[in-house]
Amino acid sequence: MCPSSLSEPSSSAQDEPVAQPDPSARFVDALNKVKPLLDLQPPLPPKELAEALQLAAVSSLGLGDLADAESYWRRAIETNPRFADAYLNLATLLKGLNRLADVEALLRQLLDACPDLADVHNQLGSLLQDQARMAEAEAAYRQASRILPDRLEFHYNLGTVLRPLGRWSEAADAYRRAIALRPDFVMGYSNLGNILKELGRLTDAEAAYRQALAVSDDYHMARFALATLLLSMGRFDEGWRLHDARHADPGSMQHKTQKVVGRPRWQGESLVGKKLLVWQEGGLGDAIHFGRYLPLLKAQGAAQVAFVCAASLHRLFATVEGVDVVLTHEAGWAAASSYDYWTSPLSVPFYLRTTTETIPPPVRMTLDPLLVDAWRERLAMLPSGRRIGLVWKGNALHQNDANRSLSSLAMLAPLWHLPGVSFVSLQKGDGEDEAQSPPAEQPLLHLGSETKDMADSAAIIAQLDLVICVDTAIAHLAASVGTRCWVMLPEQSVDWRWMLERDDSPWYPETIRLFRQPLGGRWPAVIERVRQACAEGFDA
Repeated sequence: MCPSSLSEPSSSAQDEPVAQPDPSARFVDALNKVKPLLDLQPPLPPKELAEALQLAAVSSLGLGDLADAESYWRRAIETNPRFADAYLNLATLLKGLNRLADVEALLRQLLDACPDLADVHNQLGSLLQDQARMAEAEAAYRQASRILPDRLEFHYNLGTVLRPLGRWSEAADAYRRAIALRPDFVMGYSNLGNILKELGRLTDAEAAYRQALAVSDDYHMARFALATLLLSMGRFDEGWRLHDARHADPGSMQHKTQKVVGRPRWQGESLVGKKLLVWQEGGLGDAIHFGRYLPLLKAQGAAQVAFVCAASLHRLFATVEGVDVVLTHEAGWAAASSYDYWTSPLSVPFYLRTTTETIPPPVRMTLDPLLVDAWRERLAMLPSGRRIGLVWKGNALHQNDANRSLSSLAMLAPLWHLPGVSFVSLQKGDGEDEAQSPPAEQPLLHLGSETKDMADSAAIIAQLDLVICVDTAIAHLAASVGTRCWVMLPEQSVDWRWMLERDDSPWYPETIRLFRQPLGGRWPAVIERVRQACAEGFDA
C-alpha cells in the first residue's frame, strides 16, 4: 500500500554528530550487517527486502559511495514499487547531482504507483517551476490542492506559477485561499498585494501590504513592495521612509555593504567637514538616475564625496560636479576606514526629504570633446536627416526582463520607412547579434558593440535627435545628457520611478516621454504609437 503521508528523508552522513571520532564506522558496520540479507535464498519478503536495500543505500551514501546508493535505492523501488521513501531519498540524491530529468522521472513513477500523494505532486510542481515549466507546474500544484485542499502551501505555490502565466485574477484567488486557511499568513498577503498592484487595484494592494506588515512588521518584502507602490503614486514621504528600511533586511545588498564597509551609515547627520563614501546600489540606470544627489551631498559641506561604482561608469562620473573621487569596489573597500560615513544614492532622497515638487534636476555630465569628435566621425557615414538611437532589449538577467524587453529587433520594423530618418543601434549585450547583421531593408548603424563604457554611449547619444528604448539604463543616460528619449513601457511590472498612468516623468520633465502598453499588454500597439509620434515630430 502507498503511505497516507510521507516520512522525513532518511538521514545521511551530513546528519551525524560532528563529535563522533569516526563517523563512517557506523555506516561500515550497518552495510556489513545488511549485505548478507540482500541475496538470501529464498529472498526476504518484498517489503522487508526493500527496507534492507534502503538501509544499504543510506549507509553507502554516508560513506560517499553515490553510485552504490543509487543502485540500492533503485533495487528497493523495483522490489517494492510503492516504497515512497526510497523514491524520495533517491530523488534528493539525484537533485543534488543536478540530474533533474531523472528526478522528474522518479517523481512521476512514484505518482503512477501512488497517485494520492499530495506532497509528491507539490514536489513535482516545485521541480517544474524551477525549470520555468509553469503550465506543467500549475497542473501539479492543482492536483496537490485537490487531494489536500486544507494545505495552504499548495494554494500559495499555485499562485506563484499563475502570476508569470499572466493569470492575475486566478493567482489572487489562490493567495486568498491560502490566507483563508491561515489568517496570519504574511507571505500570502504580500503576494496578494503584488497581484492586486498588477491588476491596477492600488487601494486594495496597499491594504494587502499593510495587512502583511500588521502580521509581521519586519517582513521586508512587504515593506519594500509598499514603499515602491507609494513612490509610484507620488506619496514620497512615507514611500522614502519605507524604502530606506531595506537596510534592515539581512539579505539586502545594503545590509551586506554595511558589514563590508564597516563605517556608520549616513542618516541625515551634518556632513560639514566629513568624508562620505557613496556606494552604488542597483544597476547602471539606478546610478545615473540617483546621481543627481551627489552634488547635493557635496553642497551639504562634505569635505569629500567619493562614489564607488561599476567601472563602466567611472569616466562618466569623474566629470560630475561635487564628486571628488570615483572608486572601484575594491578601492572602496580598501579606503572605507578613512571615511566618516557611507550611504547609497537611493537613500539620499529620504534624508533630503524629496517630494514630487522638489526633485532635483538630472545629474550633469561633462562630455570629453575628443570623445564626442571621435564618435562624430562614425556618425558621419549616415545620410543627412534625423538620427534616432535604439535599444530594444535590457539585461536578460533582470528579474523583469521578460516584461520590459522586446522579443527582437524585427518588432521595430514599422519605423524603418519613416522618411528622412537614420537609426543607430546602441544595443549592447543581449540583442547585439541582431544589430550586427540587420536585413537589407533595415537602415541601421550599429555602434553598441564599439562602446567601452557609458561615457562612449553618452558621447554618441548627445549627437542624436532622439532615443527610443525600453526601460534600461540608456533611458536615464539619454535624459541626463539632454537628448529626448521615448521609453516604451510594459503594461505590467512597470518600475516605480515611471509612476502611474502618465506619459511624462517628473524625474526628467524636459526629455522623457513614456509610451505605455495598453490593456492586454501588446508591444505592436506601442510601436505604432511611437511611429505616429515620429511622423508628427520629435517634440517630447
